Amino acid sequence: MPAMPPPRATRRATRPRPRDADRRLQRFAGLAFVGAVLVLTLLLTAFGSVRAETPPVTVAEPLSNRLAPAGPPRPQIVALRGKLRIQLPVPQSRVTAVGYHGGSVGALPLEPLGKRGNQGLLGRLVDRVFGPERGQLVWYQLEGGSGSATSTLDVGAPPGTDVFAPVDGVVTGMSDVVVDRRTYGVRVDIQPTNAPALVVSITRLQPDPILTVGSTVAAAKTRLGTVLDMSEVEKHALAEYTQDAGHHVSISVRPATTLALP
Repeated sequence: MPAMPPPRATRRATRPRPRDADRRLQRFAGLAFVGAVLVLTLLLTAFGSVRAETPPVTVAEPLSNRLAPAGPPRPQIVALRGKLRIQLPVPQSRVTAVGYHGGSVGALPLEPLGKRGNQGLLGRLVDRVFGPERGQLVWYQLEGGSGSATSTLDVGAPPGTDVFAPVDGVVTGMSDVVVDRRTYGVRVDIQPTNAPALVVSITRLQPDPILTVGSTVAAAKTRLGTVLDMSEVEKHALAEYTQDAGHHVSISVRPATTLALP
C-alpha cells in the first residue's frame, strides 16, 4: 500500500490574552474620557466666554409700532409675593426688558417668574443644550438699591406707553415724585384685594386724569397713566438690556403699616 502523506499541522487561532484585552479596554476608556473633556471645553468656550462679555439685548420694535395704540396687556403674572400675584402692567408688545434690583427701606423681596437672562456660565450652557421653555419670560438682575436684590421690579417700555394696574384693589394714595426739586409724575399706591395687609406701589408714570384716591382698579384692565421719561435726571440700569435709555415703570410691595415716602 502506498504510504499515507503525513497529516498537516492544524493552525490554532491566536486569541488575545486576557491581559491584552484589559489593556485595550483601559485605553478605549481613557480616549473616551479625554474626548468628553475636549467636547465640554469647546462648549464652555463657545457659549460661555463670549456671552459673558456681551449681555443679551432685547430688540425694540420700530418707532411707528411703538407709538400706535396697543390696548391693555394680556393677563400675565410676572412676580409673586406670597399669595399676591403681580401682573404685567404694560402691553406685551411694548415691553423692552424686565429687571429686578434692590429697593428702598421696607420694600419686600419678590419672587420673579420666568428665566434670568444674565445668569451664570453653567445656566447658559444648560439653556444651550436643553433649550429654554417656549414663551418663557426673561428677566435681568440689575445692580443698585438696598435690601433684597428683587425688591423692586422694573418693566421697560417707551415713554407714553399706557400703564395698567398690576393687581386688583383700591387706590389708597397718589404722591408726587420729586427729583432735584422737580416733580416727575406720581407714585400710585394700591391696596390689593387678596392681600389687604400689603400695598403695591407703582412709580415713574404720568397719571390718568380720572384716577383718584378711592378708585377701584382691576389688574391688566384699569389704566393708571403712561410711562414717564426720566432719562434727564436718572441713569437707568435697565438701559444695558434695551435699545433706548431704559425707560420703565417700577413696582414694589410693602407692608401697609410701613409705607415709605417717595
